[in-house]
Amino acid sequence: MGLTKQYLRYTASAVFGVIGSQKANIAYVTLRGGERGRYVAVAACEHVFIWDARKGEKVLILQGQKHEVTFLCPSPDGVHIAVGYEDGAVRIFSLLNGESNVSFNGHKTSVSVMQYDTLGARLVTGSKDTDVIVWDIINECGLYRLRGHKDVITQALFLKDKNLLVTSSKDSFVKWWDLDTQHCFKTMVGHRSEVWGMVLLNQENRLLTGSADSELRAWDINYLQEVGKIRLDTVHRILSCRKAGSILREARDRVVSLAADAKARVIACHGNDSVLELFTVLSEEEVQKKMTKKLKKAKKKAAKSQEDACEEAAEPVVERTLKDEILRLTNIKASSKIRWVDCLSCAGGELKVALLLQNNTIETYSLRTSDKTPTANKTARLTLGGHRTDVRTLAFSSDNLAVLSASGDTVKVWNRSTLQVIRTMACEYALCSLFVPGDRQIILGTKSGKLQIFELASGSLLETVDAHNGALWSLCLAPDQRGIVTGSADKMVKFWEFELIKDEGTGQKRLTVKHTRTLKLEEDILCVKFSPDHRLLAVSLLDCTVKVFYTDTLKFFLSLYGHKLPVLCLDISHDNTLIATGSADRNVKIWGLDFGDCHRSMFAHDDSVMFLQFVPKTHLFFTAGKDKKIKQWDADKFEHIQTLEGHHREVWCLTISPSGDHIVSSSHDKSLRLWERTREPIILDEEREMEREAEFEESMAKGDVPVIPGETEGEAAPASKKTVETVKAAERIMEALELYKEENRKMEVYKYACQTAGNEVPPPKPNPILVAFGNVSPSRYVLDVVKKVRSSELEVSLLVLPFPYIPELLTLFNSYIKQGLEVELVCRCLFFLLKIHFGQISSNQMLLSVIDELRTNTVSKVREIRDVMGFNSAALQFLQREIESKEDVMFFADATGQLAEKKKKRRKRERAILTIA
Repeated sequence: MGLTKQYLRYTASAVFGVIGSQKANIAYVTLRGGERGRYVAVAACEHVFIWDARKGEKVLILQGQKHEVTFLCPSPDGVHIAVGYEDGAVRIFSLLNGESNVSFNGHKTSVSVMQYDTLGARLVTGSKDTDVIVWDIINECGLYRLRGHKDVITQALFLKDKNLLVTSSKDSFVKWWDLDTQHCFKTMVGHRSEVWGMVLLNQENRLLTGSADSELRAWDINYLQEVGKIRLDTVHRILSCRKAGSILREARDRVVSLAADAKARVIACHGNDSVLELFTVLSEEEVQKKMTKKLKKAKKKAAKSQEDACEEAAEPVVERTLKDEILRLTNIKASSKIRWVDCLSCAGGELKVALLLQNNTIETYSLRTSDKTPTANKTARLTLGGHRTDVRTLAFSSDNLAVLSASGDTVKVWNRSTLQVIRTMACEYALCSLFVPGDRQIILGTKSGKLQIFELASGSLLETVDAHNGALWSLCLAPDQRGIVTGSADKMVKFWEFELIKDEGTGQKRLTVKHTRTLKLEEDILCVKFSPDHRLLAVSLLDCTVKVFYTDTLKFFLSLYGHKLPVLCLDISHDNTLIATGSADRNVKIWGLDFGDCHRSMFAHDDSVMFLQFVPKTHLFFTAGKDKKIKQWDADKFEHIQTLEGHHREVWCLTISPSGDHIVSSSHDKSLRLWERTREPIILDEEREMEREAEFEESMAKGDVPVIPGETEGEAAPASKKTVETVKAAERIMEALELYKEENRKMEVYKYACQTAGNEVPPPKPNPILVAFGNVSPSRYVLDVVKKVRSSELEVSLLVLPFPYIPELLTLFNSYIKQGLEVELVCRCLFFLLKIHFGQISSNQMLLSVIDELRTNTVSKVREIRDVMGFNSAALQFLQREIESKEDVMFFADATGQLAEKKKKRRKRERAILTIA
């Protein structure tokens, strides 16, 4: 099929204007060679931005794919960061190069919380699907899924010295899990509403929980299972929890987030306001000192009262309360409502606090916890790279190089190639905008009905004109570039001409607009547009119609009616033949401008069509909708060409560059996105096929977690889920096994032919796939295919395999173990297959001999590997001792400890020198 008409693909080029998405938390990270507390990681829609708080610069971007980031968790060693996404996926990035090599798929919906264990070897994730999954980072696989909560998981914490996990949820329960047996052994039911956060204090002997009220509840943890003691009480065999008291917050609303520093000495808590409350947790020595002072005061008071009463002295008793252990440190007042917080303790008692605010801003503070009355100092505020409120209007300059974006309080001009802010100017709530011809000034139409004229060179407001009595919804430049037309909610269309007048203050000429004509209508005006030949003016009204007038006489020409809800946007093609209208009824209609006939009505978006614009010099146009999508259409063939997906909230507006090569769009997710036209052609049939594949993948992602045959669904379940990747991996394994069978069949035929006809028979040609992989044997090819399956998807891929393939695979596993090939991987696959197909394997007489041989070979090979590892470990310890004794060098943990001691001694020496000087 030949290409009748070629369309060119638009692709996503960059995301800018967003500093930090509110959906995910903020976290301190360390980059190579950087100081602690300098860099913060925040989500930026589907990406993760690492900001240098000191310079206010973006230093690293961790590239996402499609779904929005919902949680961040840096690893304990500071080298990696785990990123959770809206589709339930988890990816682990390296902070050294920004690459991701490990990913996990287990949750059905967005990841709500993540936490590493102390060593960084395991990761626990909680989700909106109410499941908790523990992942093995080293083996890159899921360990198990824990079920029991009935609502979104809000926090999950590993305990350092014990193999326990504690989780909280919006179902008001806190659950304790024994990870050895993978079951919940205790459920705390002391909360009346959702539990929004938890922290472990006092060396994990106390749990602090934040709920939907003003109390932070403290729970004392008593570990009952100790060495040499056997508890027969099954309910409390591991630990018991007792409420120790409450800390009252100043805020009366719910806890939005609750965080603690690494040593759990400082607790940060906030609600839905702009105040962050900080509490300090005293150490046991500090508490004892405080209690001694209290006792002395009580004794003095008792002695004085007894002297007055002439009675015999009685020993006073001072009770230890929670207020003696946790003290209010200070409050930090941010510039706007706080969404997330992270805190970091640094050397010298300095505490660094990073706040992600709800208005697309990051603020950092520092304070000294050792001071009697600590005060927080603001160290950085990142605001330049984005707007505080949604961008409601965009415009391109005539040279395609500058982009204007205006929001509720500021207007910014960006360099399109570098995406850096050129100018930031304060304005009123802007609804529409344009560059004045010459690109030296810009004009904004505001919600209060004013026209604001700014000069770009100085960034100053030249003039504010009281144009209308209602919101100024639309602004259009006249084709002769001598003036503009404005449409407003006051039911008037006004025509304005550009003029140069002498400024009284400076004496220089400046631009202004002069009102020339007014067109009064019966309904509010939502959009106005000149035809490119300046002959007609199209006006959309609140009564769902579009009326067309002659520009010169303002006489009525056409009325376009058919939309069921108001027309929010419209545009006229470059040749004055077509007018396209987009409405809140989700439809786009294409009309002929000669007779006003409707050529076609198309269902365009799943929500209101917010913006519509023709690509210059074509009959192609783009629409933006509240359904988060931007779509391209052909107004001649009435076909949908392409969908640009990327925004995660409603798309408010877009603008197309005069050359048609670039598009910039803005959304409620605070991001601005740049799209570029490529040279890649679009074939519509292929585009529809890709859309169907994407729908299939989404339906696959929402599928159920595979259940092992013969097992009832309980508290613990397999971690991974069936995805398109796991199905493809299973298909690759099946294809490899089919190839292996085919090659075996060929060899058997060849051997039989050799026996009957002698050695004159030529050997069979190997499969081209085996030749491409370097003439590997068929059995080795199967092993290579299994090795290439991602570790986190291996079990689910094997689960998808039909049973007829299993006997062949078990026979191959036996040969691999005999040869000592990938014994660990083969054992993992073998044990999983035995577990899920135990009934069928044990009832198959043909497989019993294979299983018996497998058992013997596996045990002997595993023993060999264990012996080798033990020998190597002993040899390394011997080498360490030998080198240390010969060269007087300390290795590993001893060396780091010794280095710390040397640093302390050096600091003491430096202080002594300074005091003498």
